[in-house]
Amino acid sequence: MNIVLSGVKPTGIPTLGNYIGALRNFVKLQNEMPNAEFFFFIADLHAITVPQDPKVLKQNIKNLAALYLACGLNPKNLTLFIQSEVKQHSEMGYIMQSISYMGELERMTQYKDKVQKQVTGVTSALFTYPTLMAGDILLYDTRYVPVGDDQKQHLELARDLAIRFNNRFGNTFRVPEELISKTGARIMDLQNPTKKMDKSDDANKGCIFLLEPINSIKKKIKAAVTDSEAVVRYDKENKPGISNLMTIYSALTNLSFEDIESKYEGKGYGDFKGDLAEIVAAEIEAIQNKFNEIISSPMLDELLDKGREKATMLAQRKIQKVYKKLGLGR
Repeated sequence: MNIVLSGVKPTGIPTLGNYIGALRNFVKLQNEMPNAEFFFFIADLHAITVPQDPKVLKQNIKNLAALYLACGLNPKNLTLFIQSEVKQHSEMGYIMQSISYMGELERMTQYKDKVQKQVTGVTSALFTYPTLMAGDILLYDTRYVPVGDDQKQHLELARDLAIRFNNRFGNTFRVPEELISKTGARIMDLQNPTKKMDKSDDANKGCIFLLEPINSIKKKIKAAVTDSEAVVRYDKENKPGISNLMTIYSALTNLSFEDIESKYEGKGYGDFKGDLAEIVAAEIEAIQNKFNEIISSPMLDELLDKGREKATMLAQRKIQKVYKKLGLGR
């Protein structure tokens, strides 16, 4: 069985950037790989590496599960589950800690970046969460992991730990492979196009959330930072604002940058932004309509229950094998 696995943290509502860069591409992968099994989970254990409001976290978990489906994932070859409901994830994460080294974890760039931002109150979980991520992947003999540039280092650690365990205790884990999407565009902040659109920036006017009011979305597009040249032309270095908007336009319409430049030749940013606002609004409104149908339906809990049962069955089979190899238990 060829398993494609990915998890998303329920830390806030996903953004337009999350949709274009990840969620929408999961749907494409399903269509391109009909014989694969897709294991997608809500990574709530990863979310608590930093403080969370329990009530908000619980709602975000359910919202994210519904958004997975609202964005178009097909339940037929999908195992959708919540990480904390499959206890073997925590168990495997600890096993991975036992064979990883401090130096490996200290080199993780995401940890170093987060420590710089969060000077005090850094938890030990923030330091060790790459081992939990490795456990997430290896627990299911995952073959493919869709990754962006910011997660390649963590996947490489998972591969190293799988090889290390296999060398020490005999063949146990499949060594996972990265799956790089060809179309996953990196969407930047609308007010600061030099940084990535980030769902943790709740009050940021440069961030579009999938569940925010449609009128608000249109206003943010129209108020996006551009430049004084007023020419619709892709130039990431010299014109980062309009280039970011063109990336969104291209991703949602499949038009090339050249096509977009030709379409708006002789026109200003007002025309371009007005059209883009309608394109983005239509896309997100369709997602919101599906979300509203799914979030209150029994189908969501039924799918999550089914996913938990299947994931638990496979995870328990693997953890028992691992414990036996390690000599744990009676």
